[in-house]
Amino acid sequence: MNDARPIILKLGGSAITDKAEEAKPRTDIINRLAEEIKRADLDNLIVVHGGGSFGHPTAAKYGIKDGYKEDPTQKFGFAETHHMMTVLNGLVMDALIWHEIPAVSIAPSNCFVTENCKVKFFDETVMKNMAKLIFTPVLYGDVVFDEKLGFTVLSGDQLVAYLALKYKAQKIVIGTDTDGLFDCDPKTNPEAKPFKKLNLKELKELQPKLGKAQGTDVTGGMAGKIAELIPVVEAGIHVTITGATKGLSIYRALTDQSVLGTEIEKA
Repeated sequence: MNDARPIILKLGGSAITDKAEEAKPRTDIINRLAEEIKRADLDNLIVVHGGGSFGHPTAAKYGIKDGYKEDPTQKFGFAETHHMMTVLNGLVMDALIWHEIPAVSIAPSNCFVTENCKVKFFDETVMKNMAKLIFTPVLYGDVVFDEKLGFTVLSGDQLVAYLALKYKAQKIVIGTDTDGLFDCDPKTNPEAKPFKKLNLKELKELQPKLGKAQGTDVTGGMAGKIAELIPVVEAGIHVTITGATKGLSIYRALTDQSVLGTEIEKA
């Protein structure tokens, strides 16, 4: 990357799609988020978005996460899951381009290979060239080829953690459909208490207590997200989790202003 260490923005699939209905985008939210990214005016931003109701249902239907089981229909499932993710990515890209952001999409299936679901190889040629010329890379959770399993799912959360560690990110901003982390699901329990700040020790204690995702999620819901974030926080990278469905939260987080959400630091 260029000299300025990147800021990584994750747009959660639960925020940019309606997970209760298959392949239903929240185009109003996607458009507003593009507006906030434009307003933040960062030349060292990497955007990663999740799959939501586009990627997860198809991946679950064909068992893509668990690898190739010699079932030829899975090959179609792999292709369909990737295609559904490019459709969602296209909607995100539409909004970014409409707001005159020099954003360019990078398909993880073209440059990442995993081994037992962990990144083994990443061809960073395109990313390096984009950084030199100050473009905004946009990646997303995708199906990828796996040297042991044949193929698997590489989640947006895995991508965020991998890129943050590789490029020594300044910080990570994660936009979800809730205002940060809670002690239980705020969508089903009105008594849920928010965590304003967490350190590494508290994050590790919280992780096993977090529930499953609402709707279909092949990547482990919030507990899976936290598992990916632990090594990032251990490396001293600051993480903010905030509500992407509320106006200005992402803009404020990107520009180091206070937000309603959870701040996570090593100590």
